[in-house]
Amino acid sequence: MEIFIGTEAECDELGAREIANQIKSKPDCVLGLATGSTPEGIYRKLVEKHRNGEVSFARVTTFNLDEYVGIPESHECSYHYFMDTNLFRHVDIRPGATHVPNGNAPDLNAECKRYEEMIAQSGGIDLQLLGIGPNGHIGFNEPGTPFESLTHVVDLTESTINANSRFFESHDQVPRQAVTMGIKSIMQARRIILVAKGASKARVIMKAIKGPVTPKVPASVLQLHPNVLIILDHDAASELTSCIK
Repeated sequence: MEIFIGTEAECDELGAREIANQIKSKPDCVLGLATGSTPEGIYRKLVEKHRNGEVSFARVTTFNLDEYVGIPESHECSYHYFMDTNLFRHVDIRPGATHVPNGNAPDLNAECKRYEEMIAQSGGIDLQLLGIGPNGHIGFNEPGTPFESLTHVVDLTESTINANSRFFESHDQVPRQAVTMGIKSIMQARRIILVAKGASKARVIMKAIKGPVTPKVPASVLQLHPNVLIILDHDAASELTSCIK
């Protein structure tokens, strides 16, 4: 496990550079992508690199980690909308090469199976980008999720609903379920990059990196992966650095 600690701008640049380098080394690579406020700066940097001619997404395939259940894809809080607004519409990625779980599928369990099959048919994920929730979730894999889980439907915890309510007009509008890649799905990626920013993530980062590997802190499973880069701003790394001192 590699750990990088820097300013927010340095974190965004490194994250974008790692993804761009992955694409350059394998133009037809498969990327696993995340949503939320954490990767927004990385996507802005990737758009800049594309516009500057540094990277092309023309042969790239993407799979997003998750999607809410029960809101339209056109809803401004859906992850379909987020990815289109923050990345897809600004680069040369092919129509049909971007994949986000269908949270409105009539049979959600069948949708989970279909999503796993699509990832397998693509050859698997070369690089998976992750954020981390205040309770240690990766994707929407809440504490207690088995490490052997594949793509599944999850009931969101109250802490996750509260954390995501800032994106909605009210707490009551936050969906209570999501479709998410499972922990095993994530761990099958050949390389993983986890990014965390802000003091609110410092305690869980300490648990995930230095604590025991346990389903109680889903991100702690990353300690078992052979190729992980953790990118932290100074606030998110504060408990790590104070421990080192």
